Amino acid sequence: MSQPRLSRGAKLWARMGTEFLPFADAATTELPLRRLLRLSLFQVSVGLAMVLLNATLNRVMIVELGISATLVAVMVALPLLFAPLRALIGHKSDNHTSILGWKRVPYIWMGTMLQFAGLAIMPFAILVMTGNGLQGPLAGEIFGAMAFVMVGAGVAITQTAGLALANDLAPAEVRPRVVSLLYVMLLIGMFFSSVVLGQLLVDFSETRLVGVIQGTAIVTVVLNTIALWKQEARVPGGTRPAADAPDFSASWSGFTADRKVRRLLAAVGLGAAGFGMQDILLEPYGGQVLGLSVGATTGLTALSSAGTLIGLALAARALGRGYDPTRIAGLGALAGIMAFAMVVFSAPLASVELFGLGATCIGFGNGLFAVCTLTAAMDLARNGNSGLALGAWGAVQASAAGLGILVSGAIRDGIGSLAMAGELGPGLVSPATGYSMVWHFEIALLFMSLIALGPLARRTPDVTNRARFGLTEFPT
Repeated sequence: MSQPRLSRGAKLWARMGTEFLPFADAATTELPLRRLLRLSLFQVSVGLAMVLLNATLNRVMIVELGISATLVAVMVALPLLFAPLRALIGHKSDNHTSILGWKRVPYIWMGTMLQFAGLAIMPFAILVMTGNGLQGPLAGEIFGAMAFVMVGAGVAITQTAGLALANDLAPAEVRPRVVSLLYVMLLIGMFFSSVVLGQLLVDFSETRLVGVIQGTAIVTVVLNTIALWKQEARVPGGTRPAADAPDFSASWSGFTADRKVRRLLAAVGLGAAGFGMQDILLEPYGGQVLGLSVGATTGLTALSSAGTLIGLALAARALGRGYDPTRIAGLGALAGIMAFAMVVFSAPLASVELFGLGATCIGFGNGLFAVCTLTAAMDLARNGNSGLALGAWGAVQASAAGLGILVSGAIRDGIGSLAMAGELGPGLVSPATGYSMVWHFEIALLFMSLIALGPLARRTPDVTNRARFGLTEFPT
């Protein structure tokens, strides 16, 4: 009697392992779990750089160092200049010619060195930008722009080639699981980086800022070196470009000729800008309007990352049941609208709790919107051009987010200065006015994204034509 009970228990435990540890089955004989986790460290370094640039530094530059939000927005948007080139970077690494016999390693290492160099000069350029040094702020702005561009280029190259390397190493049947593990490692890296950076900058000083940024540069090199060590096998005699390499421009034209693709990409751009405008302003808003410390506002990234993970899990469950991804993406946009409404009301209510809940819901809505619009793009891919569909989604998403960041700083500075000067009336003389206008713009953009998604959405689940989709199948 005991043996069947033990067998059922073992089966239940095995099923629980795949349900609650969804990446345990990503490991194979060719790519053991230990090696896979070591490879995923490059995503942790990318997450560290993203938190530093998009969360910690924008708060410090605006609040502690008194740099214009418009200038900060320009600096933070500069790394996204290379985002539209991700598809081309992957295409080039596919056909890279190297006498060393590697295709991906040279790109990942080049990206790592660009990140290191940018982070090495960044803190000094930022301090010169304040205008308190021997040279005027123009020199700091020039070298600061160079530093941000170098880090952005390094992140784009490292992440694109790293994901391609993981795709090369993993057997075909587990590639979606491997790539999704890497995506979750990015979020985990962002979560823990936000906590660590916040703790390091609790007692802010310019000297500590230099140490934190340059320490990030060293950690980036260490993590990426460990991730790369003995991962890609060398080809004797060097690599050669494939003779039948597809023409990039022709594939792109064919993909975007579909009206559904254009409408989806428009929705992606509007939604990405709607969710992205807050990137450089949420933490300064918490510090300037609600009086939060550097450590407390950096913790907002942890809340947002946690919300994103919840959104990914719920989206995966719904997609696995055959629900239309564009409808779920619309729910993500609605969640974002409610989240920004919470942030708007947190100022008049002086509620830090409502502000934190809003930040969490922003991440939740963004997670739903991102994974479902990406899935919709993959569904529209034809003739084996799923990589192109992913590249198109990434290019539009990152470019729109960068433009949103750039515009948000100008709106905050322009409207905020008019409000503080009393030009908008005595009722709006508040540092929250400029920020609030940005939150309202984001709500409007998310409504526009809903309008674009509407004609694409189905009313009933399609459980017959869609393959099973769970968190382990999430492509990125």
